Amino acid sequence: MTHNKNKLSLGIALATLTMAGALVSTAVVADDAATAAPKAAKHKAAKHKAEAKTAYASPSKVDILEAQLRAMQDEVAALRSQVRAPATPVASVDAQKVQDLDARVATVEATSAKQVSKAKNHMIYFRGGYAGNDSVMVATTSTDTSGNSIANTGMHKDGWNFGAGIDFSLTDNMFGLMNKTELLGELDINYVDLGTFSSSIIGAGTRTNAAQSMLRITAAPKIKFFEGSKLRPWIIPVGFTMNVISPPSQVNAITELMPAMHFGTGVDYNIWKSIYIGTDVRYNMAFSTLNGTNVNGLTAGGSVGFGF
Repeated sequence: MTHNKNKLSLGIALATLTMAGALVSTAVVADDAATAAPKAAKHKAAKHKAEAKTAYASPSKVDILEAQLRAMQDEVAALRSQVRAPATPVASVDAQKVQDLDARVATVEATSAKQVSKAKNHMIYFRGGYAGNDSVMVATTSTDTSGNSIANTGMHKDGWNFGAGIDFSLTDNMFGLMNKTELLGELDINYVDLGTFSSSIIGAGTRTNAAQSMLRITAAPKIKFFEGSKLRPWIIPVGFTMNVISPPSQVNAITELMPAMHFGTGVDYNIWKSIYIGTDVRYNMAFSTLNGTNVNGLTAGGSVGFGF
């Protein structure tokens, strides 16, 4: 009787093992296998295998078969968890490479655009408008080379100016001191016309008309704000100007050159591509007169510039 029960139990165990093997092969390819933690499943499998080995030492074959069955079930669970574990698709790796490449291209394009923008900060401009001296420019000359007295009439303080210049960008952040604040070097040539005056020798009846004019050559630092925007206000804290006056300061001792300081402020606006319009006010100041001639004065007006 006992022998028959053992044979029956052994047959049930073998059938169960056959079904478990089928489950193993199905679980490897099944997409919807149940989710389980791989490490925990493997740990359980190892534990049950150990139990199976222990069971072999026991005289009961049923215990041995049960231990083997549990071990196989745990291995099936481990295989299922491996099937369900996410893998890194090749497509996702390629997509990441493409994203990295796009980021590098964007960085290069941004750097290139900044360099192009920086190059456009250089400018050649033309300006003109009102000119006015603090006092009349003609010297208080009273005699000529022969000692004759001279009378000057019709002298003016107001007139007009026209000139051109170039701005060369040195740094767009004041050498790291101020962001979006650009330092440029300016070279400006400006012609000032203050009309004409009449000069005559007293008693001789001879009258001569002469133009009152002046050429100013200026070199100065220019600070422009709001780098990268269309509207760019600027200042010239102080610069150097050489004034060339006509007529000369004296009849007997011809002197035409007078150095002075140069100050200015204005604003430029980018209307289209590299074309700018602007307005400015500038003042030139010398510490003394040129043999009686005062060269101090201002200019004010508009400008048209071209970036390069």
